[in-house]
Amino acid sequence: MHPSFTHKRYLLKRQVFAMTGKFRYYANGRLVMFSQQKMFKLKEDLRVFADASKKQELLKIKARSIIDFSASYDVVDMTTRQHVGSLRRQGMKSMLRDEWDILNPAGQKIGSLFEDSMELATLRRLFLGSLLPQNYDITIGQQRAADIKQQFNPFQYLLNVDFSMDANNQLDPRLGIAAGILLAAIEGKQS
Repeated sequence: MHPSFTHKRYLLKRQVFAMTGKFRYYANGRLVMFSQQKMFKLKEDLRVFADASKKQELLKIKARSIIDFSASYDVVDMTTRQHVGSLRRQGMKSMLRDEWDILNPAGQKIGSLFEDSMELATLRRLFLGSLLPQNYDITIGQQRAADIKQQFNPFQYLLNVDFSMDANNQLDPRLGIAAGILLAAIEGKQS
């Protein structure tokens, strides 16, 4: 696995004023990954690189279908060409509270990604918007494996991605990295 995926804590920054979504992952204060959405694609296609030069592609995150309501996104490690798993949005459930399934390479559900609480999610959507930062948990089985927490900042979108509670390394960090980018990309489209 590439060294960029070995950190326990990351800060994801989404560039606010850009034609396409640009995302930067930092660990220990230094850039460890860069991602950019492809423009004018009917199906979402995000690429993750080792840095902003985009010379070394690390991950591909690609939607299976054009319709985004309950989309599934395949995550492929581009250094090994290995399909590491998928993230599937729960369409109807995600209207009031974001919920996703985490799937292994065989397509079996192994975990969940979900917004912190129904009450806070409803407040965000109906009244407070970005004034109330989002918080997500990732569980594998019944064990909490990661926390993805938005920082309040009116000028830029920031997510803290924390894998430190996953003592048994149950979550493939490449799926967690992909989840952060997808959450930031979808929030960018909605805002």
